[in-house]
Amino acid sequence: MVEKIFAAMVLGVCALLLVRLMLGERRRYRLDAALRSVASTAQSAARSVQSAWRWGGARRASKKAAIEAIRRARDGSGVTREGNVYKPKSFRKPPRDKMH
Repeated sequence: MVEKIFAAMVLGVCALLLVRLMLGERRRYRLDAALRSVASTAQSAARSVQSAWRWGGARRASKKAAIEAIRRARDGSGVTREGNVYKPKSFRKPPRDKMH
């Protein structure tokens, strides 16, 4: 099956090159420009699909981290509030070492 698809693609490319050789100079330039445009569009589409596939995991991880941060902020665990100032417990200084 794959061999037949590959053979059909090669045959199509050969036919396109034969038609290109039979064209005049102006039409050849127009055909080349059209083929460049199609190739550029296909390349752009492939890059966007690849980017979406590659960054999908990062988006999920960042969304999960954001939800976790929002949950921690709502719970208020580890945070004391004095007036309008929030003081996390992690900002407290450790006890001084008396030996040094």
